[in-house]
Amino acid sequence: MTLDLSEYITQVNVALNEYLPKRAGYFKTIYDAMHYSLEAGGKRIRPILMQLCYEVVGGKESIDAYLCGIEMIHTYSLIHDDLPAMDNDDYRRGKLTNHKVFGEAVAILAGDGLLTEAFHIMLGDALAHGGIERLHAAYLLSEASGVEGMIGGQVLDMESENKEIDLETLNMIHLNKTGALIAAATKMGAILGGGSAREISLLEAYGKYIGKVFQIVDDILDATSTMEELGKPIGSDVENHKNTYLRFYSIEECYQIAEDLTQKAVALLNQIDGDTKILEQIAMELIKRRN
Repeated sequence: MTLDLSEYITQVNVALNEYLPKRAGYFKTIYDAMHYSLEAGGKRIRPILMQLCYEVVGGKESIDAYLCGIEMIHTYSLIHDDLPAMDNDDYRRGKLTNHKVFGEAVAILAGDGLLTEAFHIMLGDALAHGGIERLHAAYLLSEASGVEGMIGGQVLDMESENKEIDLETLNMIHLNKTGALIAAATKMGAILGGGSAREISLLEAYGKYIGKVFQIVDDILDATSTMEELGKPIGSDVENHKNTYLRFYSIEECYQIAEDLTQKAVALLNQIDGDTKILEQIAMELIKRRN
């Protein structure tokens, strides 16, 4: 049975439009550029994971500000990843990349704008509602997306191009570049929902396992998928001399590793009292995805 997350995707899309409305006037160009990438058809997996983990531990109120915050940060990272100075990609999700539409300077500022607006939204919500959990969540996201998280992983990834690296270094790259935001999403949801220390730890570990699965499958798809399925040129890892899991393992071995990690993630969910059925389905679907 195909997993239907359309209700959650709609929730995130509606929230994004409410927190970042379209604007005319002097700043129209930058708003248009920010919206262009936000509306490019993302799967919204990070905010969905956050919302689901929030519900699993009993959360009831809206956490839309934090769902928007993590999606804006993810989107900013993609805009910057695609820039000529980094991966130099022309397409993202089947559409021209931001810098191809708005120019490199505006694309850089669109990414900066999304990053800054993410914390503006989250901290505004924390000020309005109070509670240490909301501040904790914003702090956690700043850590996961910063120098000792996503950005550090991106730099290490660039430094490793055209080099022979060991598996430990590759794991460190992807633990941070890809995994940090996914693990942050699950942990933030548990924190915002008032989960116990044990629940928070289990859901964070679940996020780390599926984050690694996400990256392993990404590496496979870059080598085996098509432009039509993936929404961006395939073979870019080889073209950019990136280190991937396929440099260490065969495709079959990569899928076996991903399967083992998925089973570990599901085993963690089985230790939680709340309804984790959809989280389990997401873990199982990630290994089968084609885009």
